[in-house]
Formats: sequence, C-alpha cells, structure tokens
Amino acid sequence: MTVFTKFLCASSGIALALLGTAAQADVVFWSTQARPAEEAQAMRDNVLAGFSGTVDYQPNEDGPWLTRLQAELQAGSGSIGVLGALHGGFSALDPDTLVDLDDLGVASSSDSFNALARLGTDNMQYVPWMQASYIMAANREALQYLPAGADLNALSYDQLIEWAAAVQAAVGEPKFGFPAGPDGLRHRYFQGYLYPSYTDGVVRTFASDEAVAAWEMFRRLWAHTNPASTNFNFMQEQLLSGDAWIVWDHSSRLANAFNERPDDFVAFPAPAGPTGRGFMPVLAGLAIPTTAPDQDAARALVQYLLQPETQIATLRATNFFPVVEVELPGDLPPSVQAAGAAIAAMSGAPDANPGLLPAGLGGKGGDFNRIFIDSFERIVLAGQDIRTVLDDQRPRLAAIMQETGAPCWAPDAPSEGACPVE
Repeated sequence: MTVFTKFLCASSGIALALLGTAAQADVVFWSTQARPAEEAQAMRDNVLAGFSGTVDYQPNEDGPWLTRLQAELQAGSGSIGVLGALHGGFSALDPDTLVDLDDLGVASSSDSFNALARLGTDNMQYVPWMQASYIMAANREALQYLPAGADLNALSYDQLIEWAAAVQAAVGEPKFGFPAGPDGLRHRYFQGYLYPSYTDGVVRTFASDEAVAAWEMFRRLWAHTNPASTNFNFMQEQLLSGDAWIVWDHSSRLANAFNERPDDFVAFPAPAGPTGRGFMPVLAGLAIPTTAPDQDAARALVQYLLQPETQIATLRATNFFPVVEVELPGDLPPSVQAAGAAIAAMSGAPDANPGLLPAGLGGKGGDFNRIFIDSFERIVLAGQDIRTVLDDQRPRLAAIMQETGAPCWAPDAPSEGACPVE
C-alpha cells in the first residue's frame, strides 16, 4: 500500500454532532467538478450513496454554476446547499456570501493552502476537497540515460535537458514529448512550471530578465523534443506509441499509459529551476453559501466528504487525489498509484514552489492563456528574439489584468487591486 499525505483532517465534536442531526436532510450539491456523465454517476452511486441524508448532485459548467449561485445570493434565498469548485471559482466570490467553516475542524497541513481557503479573511471560507496536478512520466527504457548522480525525484531542468539529449543521441531521434497541440495543456506548463521555477512569479515577472532565461532554457529543451509535439494533446498516446519517452502532462492525461502497461512507465516530479520546483496544484474545495436552506445538513455533507473512506471513493470516481491523510488501497489502478507518489514527492519537496491556476480573470481567462501560447509560438517555434516578444506581449497582459482587476496569485507577491506586470 502507498501512503499519500497532503492535508490533515481533524473532526471536532461539533462536526460529529452535525452528522447525526442531518440524517434525513436533502442537500443540493452544486459542483463544477466531476461533470462527465460517468464521473457524475460514480459520484452519486459510489461516493454520495454512503451519506446518511439525501444528496442531489448537480454538476455544471463554470458559467451556469456561477449564474445560478449569483441569482440565489441576490434573491437572498435558494436551494443550493453545498458548492464544489476549484480555488479560482471561490476566489471570484465575495467571502461574505460564504459561511465560515472553522468550526468543522478541518485543517490543511500547508499554511499556504489554509491561507487560500480563507479568501483573504480570518476564517475558512471553503475547505479543501480534492486535488490533482501535472507530472512527468517516462518510459523505463529512458532511465539508463539519466545523467550520472541524478535523482529522478529531484531533477533540475539542466539535468532534464542533459537526459533528453542523451536519449536522442542513443536512439537517433528526439524523444522528449510536450503537449503543444491544439488541445494540449501547454499554457499550464508555462504558467505553473516554467515561470515559477525561473522567476518566482507569473504576472509580475512575465517580461523579467529571469523570464528571458526561462525561455532560453525551454529553447534548449525543445531542441531535443519530438517536432511532432505541435500535434500532441494527450501525452499518454505518445508514451504508448513510443513517439515520446519522456513527457509532461496532467496526471489524468497520462492514466491510460500506466493502466495499460504499468511495468513500462514511471511517474516523477517536475524539475526545479533557480527559484524552486514549480508545480501547479489543481485544488478543489467545498463551501456553503449563506443562502443554503439547511446549513446543518450542508455542514454534515462537507464533513462526510472529508472522511478518509469518502476521499478514497472520490479518488476512484474522479482520479482526483485525497486532501486528507489516507492510506491508498493496493487495488487502485496503476495510474493512481504512480501519480499519487509523484504528486506527493513534488508537493512535499523542500524546494516546492506552487504556481496556482489563474484566478479572478472571468471571461478573460482564454485571452490570458493566449499570451503564453503566443509567446511560445513566437519564441520557440518561430525563433523570434525573446526580449522583443516579451516586451511586445507585456502591454497585452497588463491590459487583461487592468480590465479584470484580478489581484496576484501565488507565487506572485500579493497586490492591492490588479496584479501589475512589472
């Protein structure tokens, strides 16, 4: 069995009492997560069925989720009992519209995540629910070419480049793979991995000298990358086909490779740069709106969802990992075992430097992502001058931040008002 530890959960007497008093409650669970039909049904059948009350699980896209919630808040009453969303979804809300949850006794082992859940207040406005992340994976054939003395769980970017170059020299073609296709998550790599690892920021440091060094490094890595990566979307496909031996992607987009051929692949943390081991945790939480019709029942459901056995059931249903201390069963799919160990090693690394998902951008999220995609295409694919490109993109990024008023998120230093592009 594997132990995956991220958050610690303590049950207070008040919370335990709530579990008993809400035995017959009916709770509307309004969530942006577990939306695919198969996942939603697994939530109903395998996760929520064990709750002592009745739960109406209703997943929806971010837009409709927010629209209905805002309508109920404006009306001063509603039917939603519990909210499920990513951190960015909650950060867009007025904390006064959410119920303080300190008395549930749920706490994170990470001070930074506890602070996030407070949404700038003195109280927990949501509690962590589940998490995922992006990891590295490799064909075991590539391990023989690791640089001398390199630790797979503590690589630097220089070592990754050296490793990719050695594989290319040995097999005669580049075997690093990157999801740079139309549906690939390349923008999340730049926002959560490259920039935090080299600049200790994302927005403030976008056009810094450190950012120039970051793009120079990625150019060196691209020299050993399969050029067909501009068509790669889910890197599990390239691992299975052999088109790539070393890859980066979201853990869910690598799952099929580990489940189909678990003995052929290994998962490991992202590399570190000069300012730490940048990584992007995808953190989902649970909250209760002030308009919840039965707050006791809603609190009982939140407490139930944080129980270790429920967290394991949620993992099986969604492939999102527990946020409380649990011992993972040995019968979980190989992809879960592999990704769980890699995420734990990455988030627990002494040089871990989390870069959060962009928050507060509203409908400008796509434009924000486009800044990083365009920079990649111009700098890496078109070979344009790095400083020229970043200086050209800087005012575009600044305009997005000013229009949305979005404050800085980690690892950028906090801001009063819109995050500045320095």
